[in-house]
Parts: sequence; structure tokens; C-alpha cells
Amino acid sequence: MKDRNPKKNIRNSLSVVSPISDFFKYYNSTIKEGLIALLICAVGDLIAGIILGKMTFFLETFPGLLVIIPGAIGMRGNIFGSFASRLSTNLHIGIISPKFELSEELNYNIFSSFVLTLVLSLFLGIIANLMCLLLHYPAMSLIDFILICVIAGVISNLIMLPITMFISFKSFQHGWDPDNITSPIIAAFGDLFTLPAIIVSLFILQALNISWILKDVTLLIIIILVAVSFVYCYKLSDESKTILKQSTPVLLLCSFLGCSAGAILNSAVETLLTNPTLLTLLPLFSGESGSLISILGARLSSGLHSGLIEPSTVPEGNTISNFGVCYVLSIVVFPLIGILAEGSSAVLKTAGVGFDRIIEISTFSGLILVTIMVLLVYYISITSYNNNLDPDNIVIPISTSITDSISSLILISVSLFILGVLI
Repeated sequence: MKDRNPKKNIRNSLSVVSPISDFFKYYNSTIKEGLIALLICAVGDLIAGIILGKMTFFLETFPGLLVIIPGAIGMRGNIFGSFASRLSTNLHIGIISPKFELSEELNYNIFSSFVLTLVLSLFLGIIANLMCLLLHYPAMSLIDFILICVIAGVISNLIMLPITMFISFKSFQHGWDPDNITSPIIAAFGDLFTLPAIIVSLFILQALNISWILKDVTLLIIIILVAVSFVYCYKLSDESKTILKQSTPVLLLCSFLGCSAGAILNSAVETLLTNPTLLTLLPLFSGESGSLISILGARLSSGLHSGLIEPSTVPEGNTISNFGVCYVLSIVVFPLIGILAEGSSAVLKTAGVGFDRIIEISTFSGLILVTIMVLLVYYISITSYNNNLDPDNIVIPISTSITDSISSLILISVSLFILGVLI
């Protein structure tokens, strides 16, 4: 039946288009900044993916190494993502100057991040070894796990601390919102430097294998250094004490989740080794997912601190708009990283799965993941805020670690479904 009031239809159409138009107009700079950061992140993740795709020799020579990798990558993003989020909040409210001037507040943050790296690296090595034993995976010795994690952690830390400060301060000085810029770019650098740091640690481990006494002495020094530095930092100031009290249990949980992600990957190691494109896609997918969720977490944290977001039970207002930004970025980013993964395989002449299938795998996996995570991140944010915990110390580590675990499970499941059912 023909509608007798076409003007009413036009008004109804405009009423739908107008909010969408207003959304893109209001969040134009946020989407642009986030997209630029995620594209930069994709480059770093692609390089990490290519490195991982070429690490089959190390994965076969050092059994259990794959269990470490997601946890090590995630730990770097968690520690320095939180560090960047604290810097961003302090820059927004004027506690820290963006002029690279050392202050007590900045010094406490720097030292706390370094101590957290040592503690979490030690714990990561222990958890990875235990998980291999519980799941009956072939594995290195406990000492080897710990030395690899701690040495790689220290190497990455020396690189990531100055990079995090530089990006945070420079983005703020240029009028960009650090919440949209720092987390994904820092995550990209973390992904980029973690795998080479692990490879360097493997060579150092081989050098230490000359004598078992040398390895034991090195382990003893590491344990003493971790214990002393943690106690000193805890007593250093109220700021460093708060960071350690709130971050340590969260990051310990995150390390466990990271190893769980590694265990999921290790269970499908034969599929991954026979499909190098999936190995290349893994850091891309995990890194972009974590960065996307970090942007959301950082924006929610700043919004809660500044009063722009109300910690209500049902998401509303600016929260829903931030969810929308997350989905817009997802629709662009996830197909793109599938193309990058398959394209790199074509260039390097390694076995691929085809552009159509890799785009399906990446896009479907990404949208499933984002749908789950936007709500989880929101409720983690408001729960920590309502319990007088700083979301800067809580949200990014927990949400990115859950993202790492879920992303591995979703990506492997969707890959096996598409490659197994649709072939």
C-alpha cells in the first residue's frame, strides 16, 4: 500500500540520519586519532607477526616457548599501557608537566613500572612452567622459563620507558588526546620489541648453559633483586605504594590469563605451524584488539575522573558514544589486518589461506570480540571507580589480558571453523 504522507517518511529518515551525522561530526577527531594510532600499531604488530611466523625453529627448539609469548607481549602492554594512562590522567589534570621535567610524581611512576616488570616477569616464568606441567605439554626447566622472561622483560623495559614518556608528552603538547594515541602506539612498540627481546634472551640463556652454577647464581641474583626492589618501592612513597598495591594483584591475574592464551595457542601449535599466515595474524589480531580496548578503557577512565561519564549500572550517554567509536574503528581495522597478514605471506612466499578466508576470519573474530569486550571494559571501569580504585591501574591491564585470552580462543575457533568447514 502506497504511503500517503511522503514528507513524514522523509522526516523519519532524517531523524535517523541526523544522530549518525552528529555522532561522526562530534567524534571525528577521536575516530581519526584512534585510526591513525591503530594503523601505526598495525605496522608494529605486522612486523611482530612476521617475526613470530619465522620463529618456528625457536618454538620447536624451546618447548613451551609459545606459552610465554602472549603473556610477555600482554605484560608489556599492561604495564606501560597503565603507565601511559596514569601519565595521560596526570597531564589532563595538570599534575605532570609535558616538558620532560623530572618530578617526584613522574619518578615514582617510572620506578614502579620497572619494579612491576621484574615481579611480573618472574611470576610469568613460574606460571608458564606450571601450566605446561599441568597440561602435559613438553616444556623447558623452570629456571629456563624464569631467565627468559626476566631477561626479556628488562630489555623491553629499558626501551619502553622512554618511548612511553616521549609519546605521552609529545601527543599532549601537540593537542592530541593521549587517551586515543598512547595506548595503541605503546602496545605496538611493546609487540615490536617483545619478540626480539625474547630471541635475545634465548641466546643469553644458551650462553648461560655453559655452566649450571652460572645459571643458578643468575637466578639467585634475580630473585634477590626482585624482592629488594619491590620492598624499597613499596616504602618509597604513598604514590608508588598505591600503584604496587592496586597493580600487582591485577597484573598477576593478567599474567595467568596471558599464559592461558599461550596454552590455547600451544594446543593448536601444529595448525599454526602449518599455516604461517595464522601465526602472522596472531600478534596483529591480539595487538589491534588490545589497543582498541585500551583506547576505550583509557577514555572511560578519563571520563570517570573528569565527571563526563556517570558510573551507572546501564551504559548511557557518552559511554554509548564511546562504544560506537569502538565499533567504527573495528569495521575498518579488522579486515585490514587480515589483508596485511595474507599480503605479507604472499610477499614472503609462505603458505597462505587466501584473502577471502583470512578477511572472514579476522573480521568475524574481531566483531565477536569487541561485542563481548565493550561491556566487560565498562563494568570493570565503573566497578573499580565505585570501589575507590584508580581505573588507570585496573582497567587496561585486566581488559587487555582478558582480550588476549579471549582473542586467542575466538581467533583459533573461527579459524578452525572457516578453514575446516568452509573448505
